[in-house]
Formats: sequence, structure tokens, C-alpha cells
Amino acid sequence: MKLSIAFLASVGSAAAFSNSAFSGKSVNAVRGQSSLNMVTGTGVNGFGRIGRLVTRILMDDPTTDLNAINAGSASTDYMAYQYKYDTIHGKASGTVDIDGDFLILNGKRIETTRCRDPKEVNWGAKNAHYVCESTGVFLTKEKAQAIIDGGAKKVIYSAPGKDDTQTIVMGVNQDEYDGSENFISCASCTTNGLAPMVKCINDNFGIEEALMTTVHAMTATQAVVDSSSRKDW
Repeated sequence: MKLSIAFLASVGSAAAFSNSAFSGKSVNAVRGQSSLNMVTGTGVNGFGRIGRLVTRILMDDPTTDLNAINAGSASTDYMAYQYKYDTIHGKASGTVDIDGDFLILNGKRIETTRCRDPKEVNWGAKNAHYVCESTGVFLTKEKAQAIIDGGAKKVIYSAPGKDDTQTIVMGVNQDEYDGSENFISCASCTTNGLAPMVKCINDNFGIEEALMTTVHAMTATQAVVDSSSRKDW
């Protein structure tokens, strides 16, 4: 049976890195392990909206151990404030404190840095071997290699790659990852909103053609008044 279907994907700005993207099953796929009992040392490069929500996810996941955040220019006290409050998802659970350059979440001390070059973070020494790249800058293997050079083992982009980096969408093709690639992309928020539904329909019925419309939430880079923009116009 073949269907011709129109899709409406209503997605938010943080959907590209879903709750399952760094969960036990997928992290074990990334590191090539089958056991959920091993704790994975992780890090976050970039503490914008995506980076902060990824941090919340990691703090709720007992199979991961968040040890390092590279936060650009934000001070530790401002990082704590931004982490604690989110207009969409509400107040973060648990406690939020600071101690110098350490962000203390639920009693867990997480070292923060402000390095423009992620190689300087020294991820490996901080036991942050699996890093979420959420700055939106290091989206090719060549650029993300700086994170590997800084001691990380694997890099997961929270956005579409800009080269031939393997793209993994949870619920769609995570089984294709065999552990050999050091870089993977979690695709876009639109792709994460659409692909699981398309796969389900196509696997069960087949799709001859489809029309997709994205209704996207406001993002930090959208101007609300007429102004110049660094993006394509």
C-alpha cells in the first residue's frame, strides 16, 4: 500500500538534541559497549540553549558523568542562572551552586572553561571523553578535530554536520553506528521531529511522495525587528 501524505512538523529550537540522544543506550552505542553499568565521562562544548538543555539531560542520566563545560565568555554565576531558569522547560531540578570556576549541580562539581579553541580545554584530563559540540561552530570533522586533539575520544554535534559526518537520528538509524567514527551528528530539530514519523509510516505502508512544513519556534538568532543579519538573506 502506498500513501501520499502531507506532514506538519512542529519543532522547538532544542529538539535537535532529544532526551535520548545522550542516554545510556545511545552512549553505549557511541563507545561500542553493550553494558549500561559503565559510567561515561562527558563534556559540553558551548553553553547556549542547547548546551544548557543537554547539561540538564546529562545530570538526570546515571550512565553519564558530566565533568567539563566550555562556556565561551559567560561567568560561572551567569552560567548558574542560565542553567537554573528556562522559559519553556521551567526551573531546573536539584541544586545549583558555584565555587570559583566550578559549577556545582546537585552536589556534582563540574569544571568550566572559557576557551575559544576547544583544544585548550584538555578534555581528556578532565575525564570528558565524549563531548557534545553545541556551539554550532565545529560542525566538520576538520574543525571538530580540535576537540579530539584536546583529549576527547568522540564528538557528537547537536546540529547537522557540514561535511560527510555520519548523521544519527534516535529511533531511526542509531543501529547504523558501529563505533568506528569519532564524529557523529544528531541532525537538525526538523529532522528529529519528522524522521521518526516518516520511518514508521514508510516501514508499514510506504510513501510515494510527501510535503513537509516546519513550524519553528523563535531562536536566539532571529531578529524581532528589521535589522541586519549575519545569516543568508
